[in-house]
Amino acid sequence: MRRVAGLALFFTGIGMVIALIAPKGLIMVLIAAICLLAGYNLFCCP
Repeated sequence: MRRVAGLALFFTGIGMVIALIAPKGLIMVLIAAICLLAGYNLFCCP
């Protein structure tokens, strides 16, 4: 289940990064980075 949640968070972060071609705010950049990091840790780390 952790892998599924990690994969979902990772691709949510990827989608947010793609949507932020021109960053509109620091909060969106931080949320995207947190999603990417959390997704990677949940998916790849045991």
